[in-house]
Parts: sequence; structure tokens; C-alpha cells
Amino acid sequence: MEQMKSLKIVAACTLILSLLVGCGAKEDRLATVQENKKLVLGTSADYPPFEFRKTIDGKDQIVGFDIEIAKEIAKDLGVELEIKDTSLSSLPEELKTGKIDIAIAGLDPTPERENAMEFSTPYYLAEAGVIVRAADKDKYKSPEDLKGMKIGVQLGSTFEDVVQQIPDAKKEMLDKVNDLVLALESNRLEAVVVEKPVAAAFAANRKEVAVAPVELKPVSEGYVIGVRKGSVKLRDEVNKTLERLKQQGKLDEFITQAVQLAEQ
Repeated sequence: MEQMKSLKIVAACTLILSLLVGCGAKEDRLATVQENKKLVLGTSADYPPFEFRKTIDGKDQIVGFDIEIAKEIAKDLGVELEIKDTSLSSLPEELKTGKIDIAIAGLDPTPERENAMEFSTPYYLAEAGVIVRAADKDKYKSPEDLKGMKIGVQLGSTFEDVVQQIPDAKKEMLDKVNDLVLALESNRLEAVVVEKPVAAAFAANRKEVAVAPVELKPVSEGYVIGVRKGSVKLRDEVNKTLERLKQQGKLDEFITQAVQLAEQ
């Protein structure tokens, strides 16, 4: 009798375990992407040359380095790509709630983001650029030169941490980089800290601003792509595409083309 009870308990546990494994597998976002035949990308399209809006052939399009990577991921998965333009700070929650499948928006791997997403392998090392008014380009040459001043950073970006390298900096945070640059131009800020190619793109397109020779250290090992927590199968597929693009030299090609497009 005892042996029969033990066998029943083992069988019941095995059934429960198999059900849990099955449920876990369904929760991996890869299954949803394959079922919908669509990969929904969440990004914040105000960050040239990584993701930004551009009128091409009379149509408003979202383009950039990260967008080209997303296209390659969708191609490798055999699905279409849908782009959702949202704020950088909302991306972790949108991954969690299933509104998007992946997040690509110049994301550094932070502990806070790790609570909401799985990270891909790094694909680009972020370096900070400091945008100032063109008249002040030679005025600011080191972090100490900006001591105690109002510095703009994008809400939700890791440049919130980078700004701490500026002594007594007064952080001003907004959702959109374009709004930060407008605040700089109207003398409400003294500088804006963003990704170096982003700073260069704004300086190339707006004569009112320039990139100052202020050196700030990166706070991570590079940008990553985010997928919903637990979606390891989708993350692995993303990593396969990134590895292919690295081997083919496509990442260097994409960043060069994106910078040129942003400067046009």
C-alpha cells in the first residue's frame, strides 16, 4: 500500500512539473512572435543615429542603426517587423506587459532593467558626448568646467549616472533628446549629455549647438537588446543574429550608414 502511495505521489509530482514546464515554455515570447508572424519592436525614435524619424520618398519613417539590427532579427525569425515608438522610460513595463516583443533603444544593462528583461550580448559600446551651445564650445573642456551647472539627460537613460562625473551637476531630465536640445538653445540648460554619435548628429544638423571636448567615462560594457524576463529562447535567437552581423562586419556598416543618414 505504501509503495502504491509513493508511486502516485511521484506520478502527481511529475505531472505538475511537466505542466509547469509547459506553461513556462509558452511564456517565452518567441512562441508569440512565431504565432503572430510579427516582431514588435519598442524604441524611442529621437536618438540619431540609433533610432530617429526621417522623411524618405515623402514618407515619415523610423530609421537608424538599431532599426537595421531589428530588421535583421525579424528576417532571421521569418516574420515581419512592427515598430512602436514610445518613451525610453516605458520600455521595461511594455516588455513586461507584452505590448512589445523586444526593446532596442541604446539600452545599457542596468540592475533596474535586469528586473524586467533578459539582455542580449552587447553590440555597441556607448561613449558620452556633451552638447553645448556653439558659442560655448571652447569654454567647456573638462567635467570640472561644468561644475554646478544644469545638465540635461534623457529620462531612463544611463547617462543619468554618467552626469555624476560632473561635480555638483544639477540634473534636468526629459523624455526626448530633442526637447533637451531645445532647452539648451533657449539657455535653460548649459549642456546635454547623450551618446557621442547622437551628439555629433545634432551638431551637424543644428548650427546653434556643438560638441564640447569633455571626456566622460562609459558606465557599462555596451548597449544590449532587451526581451521580456524569462524569454530565453527569444534572447538566444537575438544573440544568433547579433553574432552573424558581427562576423559579417554588418554592425560597422550599419552605424556608418546611420550616421551619414542622420547628417543629411
